[in-house]
Amino acid sequence: MKKVPYRHSISKVLGLTLFVLLLFSVSISAQDGGTADEAATEAASSGDSAGDPAKGKALFNQNCAACHSLNRKMTGPALANVEERLAEDEGLDRDWLYRWIKNSPGMISSGDSYANKVYAEYNQAAMTPFPTLSNEDIDNILAYTSAPPKTAAPAAAAGGEAGATASASGGISNEIVLGALAVVFGLLVVMLFLVNKTLRRIAEANGVVLEVEESEKRLPLWKAFAKNQFLVLVTVIFLLLGSAYFAYGWMMQVGVDQGYQPIQPIHYSHRIHAGDNKIECKYCHSSARVSKTSGIPALNVCMNCHKSIYQVADETLEEGKREYGVDYNKEIKKLYAAVGWDEENQKYTGESQPVEWVRIHNLPDFAYFNHSQHVSVAGIECQQCHGPVEEMEIMYQYSPLTMGWCINCHRETEIKVEGNAYYEKIHTELSKKYGVEKLTAAQMGGLECGKCHY
Repeated sequence: MKKVPYRHSISKVLGLTLFVLLLFSVSISAQDGGTADEAATEAASSGDSAGDPAKGKALFNQNCAACHSLNRKMTGPALANVEERLAEDEGLDRDWLYRWIKNSPGMISSGDSYANKVYAEYNQAAMTPFPTLSNEDIDNILAYTSAPPKTAAPAAAAGGEAGATASASGGISNEIVLGALAVVFGLLVVMLFLVNKTLRRIAEANGVVLEVEESEKRLPLWKAFAKNQFLVLVTVIFLLLGSAYFAYGWMMQVGVDQGYQPIQPIHYSHRIHAGDNKIECKYCHSSARVSKTSGIPALNVCMNCHKSIYQVADETLEEGKREYGVDYNKEIKKLYAAVGWDEENQKYTGESQPVEWVRIHNLPDFAYFNHSQHVSVAGIECQQCHGPVEEMEIMYQYSPLTMGWCINCHRETEIKVEGNAYYEKIHTELSKKYGVEKLTAAQMGGLECGKCHY
């Protein structure tokens, strides 16, 4: 029996491939294990005997962050290493800090020299006292203010950027997975080539020649198709109907911008503001209560919070860069440039510039919609029309805003007449007419053309 060439070479290629993949997976597991051990060692070695920095950070953000920063002067002084600085420069101990934080006005009125010095330096703006904070709470805050800043460990030269990404995410990166798939695909191509070559050699060795008789040759596919008149007719009808269907669907989408998601000049995350921080929609879009339009929030509304919030937490910043490609701190700097805010001196420069926001929801001029009628009178939640804005990193048009969509809502939505004297008489008469207890917006005239069209 004739031997089949390259049969054993294929086995060798497969065996070598499995061996390399096993070594690769073992090395990744070892790297992940080492990273986990290092993280555990670092976590165990961290901490302060005089307080808990983690608890202190939460207390600092809750009580102090509105007026103080760690590394910059704001409404109050910077607080990084404040205990050490006061001990070295002024000879003040932690007991003084206890009394100052709990009762700063009392310290000033008592004539304490350093308390009055700080009071005069900051334009006689007394610090808010915090009598409810315990000494343990203050210890935790001081531990947080004295904790060294966290720095990212340099990536190993051999691991490179891909290795750092893999260890940070706790798994194998996408680049590694794609590389492995490319290797497997390449091996499959090589195997198919070797198998094809082997079969051809076997055929040649056994004198097998593939020949096709002239009478058995088939017509080209397009010629066979052209000769079959029934098949041509059915295909033409199918193409005409399909073209009409898609043409109708395309024309029905004219002016419908559902899913429209433009990029704004300053990135604003509804997910963080409305979702994580639970900021009410009408805090920024206040005119929705009393006006036809919801309005574009003025930048001074943003500055109500961002005078103090000049950067986001590290974990939020990393999440934004990783999942959305956004550096939130740079976006805050864009806000400061637009309003003319001087971070260092904590004052406005007067050099502002307009922000060219891109409008997302835009009804045609012949359609009338009143936000206050729906928000204040009907009590409709913003999410009913605008979707789950608290989950949107980038705002987009959730609903189609077509006439049919509005009409369906009016047919299904019941009017809230409880406690509304305006509707009492109308509700009584129309309820008798329609024989119902609850009236929909359509039954109250919500489908009349003049309601929405001039």
